[in-house]
Amino acid sequence: MPANPFNGQTSLGIGIGLRIPHYQHILTKKPVVDWFEIISENFMCDGGRPLHILDLILEQYQVVQHGVSMYFGSADPLDREHLKKLKRLVKRTRTPWLSDHLCWGSVDGSYTHDLLPMPYTFAAAKNTARKIREARDFLEVPIAVENVSSYAEFHASEMTEWEFLSEVVEWADCGILLDVNNIYVSSINHNFKPNDYVDHVPHHRVAQIHIAGHTKYRKYILDTHDHPVIDPVWELYARAVGFCGNTATLLEWDAHIPSFEEVHHEALKANRFIEKLEKEALPA
Repeated sequence: MPANPFNGQTSLGIGIGLRIPHYQHILTKKPVVDWFEIISENFMCDGGRPLHILDLILEQYQVVQHGVSMYFGSADPLDREHLKKLKRLVKRTRTPWLSDHLCWGSVDGSYTHDLLPMPYTFAAAKNTARKIREARDFLEVPIAVENVSSYAEFHASEMTEWEFLSEVVEWADCGILLDVNNIYVSSINHNFKPNDYVDHVPHHRVAQIHIAGHTKYRKYILDTHDHPVIDPVWELYARAVGFCGNTATLLEWDAHIPSFEEVHHEALKANRFIEKLEKEALPA
């Protein structure tokens, strides 16, 4: 099964997030890991320990950047100073693509530091797509946008979330970071069928997939990244790779972080779905 062709990206395999509690283990044991995802904002500095650690990691591993503060959906213009720092980091890491979230989070220069859901309107889609194109042209690297988990909806919305995502990426001509855990979380919170989401996004644009755990409360589910992946999310993942092919996959585990071995073992469970897909693709 060939890698997803969008933006000429190759299949990197299964990665995990680079997190501080695992630094010592990674640098001393040098475990075999396909790639690490870093949070861009944690390394957008001029020096110090973060960049020293990053350079040591880059000597051994492929790194892919993932951002949390571009806020493509905000009405504010893109922050040019942020873009300049981000571009320096892109050159340092040689990331094959850059991802951030399909959300908003700033108003008149004030930042919420949260990933707020969008109103699913054509006007918002066009504005968001314009900013993605602007960022891609400045950074000179492919961009993939991630669907967020959400806990509120806008009455002004003119379409479903997956229709909105599709409109944005087609107008922006960019990739998708398909987070299947976020799809599951939002499907429970907003009462839609998660399969409908996975089935109707433009699969050829899915450059990366996120899997993660979450926390279930009495009335809603919260995207906490502090548990193993549950079976319904694995089933969504299997459905996604069935449509998208062998796609770079990343396990997120950001709170109550267990040992490196446990996180890596959980991530590698994705391989069983990839292997099944490849076996089914073999000629009889």
